[in-house]
Amino acid sequence: QVTVVESGGGMVQAGDSLRLSCAAHGRAFTTIYWYRQAPGKEREFLAVWVRSNGTTRHTDSVKGRFTISKENAKNTVDLQINSLTPEGSAMYYCNARILGASYWGQGTQVTVSS
Repeated sequence: QVTVVESGGGMVQAGDSLRLSCAAHGRAFTTIYWYRQAPGKEREFLAVWVRSNGTTRHTDSVKGRFTISKENAKNTVDLQINSLTPEGSAMYYCNARILGASYWGQGTQVTVSS
């Protein structure tokens, strides 16, 4: 059974940091993505981790503030978010992929107050 579960969201103030975790189980996923979606906006790609070689890629708008990483002790793929702004308020989603199959979690809400 495949499960994809995000955690770590919450209500924070501008300038704070959060660490989101994605626990994806049931298959040997080849890539793990993080996205976010704010109300009334399209889902936005943030970062990706590639299992085969451990490489990562971040969208330009979050480089230097967001970091995706594999946490072996927890068996999760985390997204460290620093210097949050109110514009970062959104539902954050994890997406796990293998061989053309794509699995989404339910999301974790991040709300940033000014």
